[in-house]
Amino acid sequence: MLDIKFIRENAEAVQKAAVDKNFEVDIDRLLELDEERRTLLHETEKIRARRNEVASAIPKASNDERPELIAEGRELKEKLSTMDEELHEVQESYESLLLMVPNLPAPEVPIGDDDEDNEVIRHVGEPREFDFEPRSHEELGEHLDIIDKERAIRMAGSRAYALKGAGALLEMAVMRLGMDIMVEAGFTPVIGPLMVNREAMTGTGFFPYGKDDTYHLESDQKYLVGTSEVFLVSLHREEILDPETLPRFYAGKSSCFRREAGSAGRDVRGVYRVHQFTKVEQVAICVADKDKSREIHEKLLGNSEKLMQLLGLPYRVAIACTGETGLGQVIKHEIETWMPSREKYSETHSCSSLYDYQARRSGIRYRDENGETQFCYTLNNTLAASPRILIPILEHYQNEDGSVNVPEALQKYMYGMTVITPES
Repeated sequence: MLDIKFIRENAEAVQKAAVDKNFEVDIDRLLELDEERRTLLHETEKIRARRNEVASAIPKASNDERPELIAEGRELKEKLSTMDEELHEVQESYESLLLMVPNLPAPEVPIGDDDEDNEVIRHVGEPREFDFEPRSHEELGEHLDIIDKERAIRMAGSRAYALKGAGALLEMAVMRLGMDIMVEAGFTPVIGPLMVNREAMTGTGFFPYGKDDTYHLESDQKYLVGTSEVFLVSLHREEILDPETLPRFYAGKSSCFRREAGSAGRDVRGVYRVHQFTKVEQVAICVADKDKSREIHEKLLGNSEKLMQLLGLPYRVAIACTGETGLGQVIKHEIETWMPSREKYSETHSCSSLYDYQARRSGIRYRDENGETQFCYTLNNTLAASPRILIPILEHYQNEDGSVNVPEALQKYMYGMTVITPES
């Protein structure tokens, strides 16, 4: 979240950021609550101080003075109780509204509503030109018997799928290649909890806005993560880190779960938009330095581009517009991969800088050279997400007979398989 002092001093800019990012939040009301909160805090402190004075004076008071002091003490106690209740209500409203205030986008972020307004900054590779009628990944999955949606939907409902045989091996191969890239780059691999508490979701900025998209295990008051970013950032919740150990780089591998609320009727064919998927995610925690953060941002983005280049897939990199930039994100780059069946570039990766937004919510700090505590900066980026990444792999590497060549970078993980056929 943002520092309330910053919001007070930049109210107009903060409100504009909310509008540009398509978040509904009343900054004027927040500032009113902040003023009420500060006034009540001041008044309750004065009453509490006077009550303490009275309590100390009663034992020393004369018989004539004592009744009056006792009466005043009782009155102060009642008044304090009433004001504490009022302060609690104001504080709750204030904190709830503060959590809804988005971070300000960087100056270079284009103003826009959706991915059509993203700014493409480079293309890498060219879409394949087929000399035959290509199949979609859904058709290939059925033909090769490696994607089974029909049986999965029968047991799990819409947007379910099962990867079988070479399909399962292909996902594991991509994840293994991704993790190898991470380990070689010096990242610490982490397999963390998939069920987390409300504090972890709120601290990383996925609540309150993302609550409708999150699976809630009501009996246990736990939530299923939509990305391993949640547990990677939350590793250091309420900690003061040694600056000598920063930056810290983590790579999380996990299953991820999203309800896809509000996406009814969208991307229902194939496995582009599903409720459960697998990811290798990058997270970095560093000192509060914008230049250092940008340097790390490019490093994370470069790791994902390395994967794409090893897979030999055509892609482009774009700066996400304000409407596509999330609550805490200052800047987000998306890698969009060419998917022949969709006849367009579609998002497969997103690389985000959040400055101290998550760290402030999660209490992740370090001591600077002056011994003062500062909030860390955090960043994250998808390294690989499946089954979405399987779409361009299957479609780009297909053959006229419906077989699919295994990208060279994945062959070492495929038990010698170089071509996926119905008999694989």
